[in-house]
Amino acid sequence: MVKRLLLSAVLFFFMSSSVIAQGRYAVAYGGFAGFQATIWAMKDLGLLDKHGLNADLVMIPGSARGLQALLAGSVHFAQVDATAPISAALKGGEVVIIGGSLNKIPFSMVTQPEIREPAQLKGKKIGIINFGGANELSIILALNEWNIPIQSVTLFPSGPAANRLVALSAKALDATVLSPPETIQAAKIGFRVMVHLSDLKASFPMNTIAVQRSFLENNREVVKRFLRAHSEAIYQFMNEKKKALAVYQQRLKQKDPDVIEETFSYYAPRFSFPPRVDRQGLGLTADFVIDRVAKGKGTVDLRKVLDESILDELTREGFFKEIAKR
Repeated sequence: MVKRLLLSAVLFFFMSSSVIAQGRYAVAYGGFAGFQATIWAMKDLGLLDKHGLNADLVMIPGSARGLQALLAGSVHFAQVDATAPISAALKGGEVVIIGGSLNKIPFSMVTQPEIREPAQLKGKKIGIINFGGANELSIILALNEWNIPIQSVTLFPSGPAANRLVALSAKALDATVLSPPETIQAAKIGFRVMVHLSDLKASFPMNTIAVQRSFLENNREVVKRFLRAHSEAIYQFMNEKKKALAVYQQRLKQKDPDVIEETFSYYAPRFSFPPRVDRQGLGLTADFVIDRVAKGKGTVDLRKVLDESILDELTREGFFKEIAKR
């Protein structure tokens, strides 16, 4: 894993200075969790080339860093959770969401074996990556749905999934949120995958595609080609299992076929086609960012943050129906 992160960092720094000069485009994604799959599928299934987009994928850990790279002009497209572009908009960043492939919380609540139901989380320590992001929001949404006051648990910033698994093993944490394939590993160790947060009523735009507003205005045809490629990648991943498993096999470097199979079974039905963003989930995210990140200060005009006009064009042109026919 360390080697992969270092390689991604090297590629990122090389690309940030040369991509624009070469007339190529850079697409950022945030890590190696299974929900990144549709971005990988664009490249691995040849759909970027098919739709005439000369682009490379760049792994930049975390949505906040990916958004920073986008605003700096180092990448042109970034797959990030909705907290990042909304946080940027609060600070005056000219960023816009053009679509999204996942509107469900992709995490499961993983607990010590003796914790069997949500009510038993009261008084417990729950590990998250950090405050202000998708981990914290997913726990707040879950606790709200379970009628458990947020004050009755203690949230601990505990770093990436591997660190939180170690903390669970040492009983420094009572619970955390993980996504496949980490949930599968946790279950094998003996922890309880208590509940899938994707089954909550609340929606959350976990995968959104963000661009700079000026890039959208000046490069609409490029953005349209991207959305064609991404949409077809989503559809193929959801409906052509053999191709999807091959993408996971290549990207996750996972030798256990059962893990690959379970990861696919979890994510494939949860992706969104066409790749539209759930507006209710976007509103919940904006409320969270204003409350927890901006400390109640500022407002966000979601009509300026979300621009699905190109998706509307593709709908009118019958693009999504044509993909489904094929």
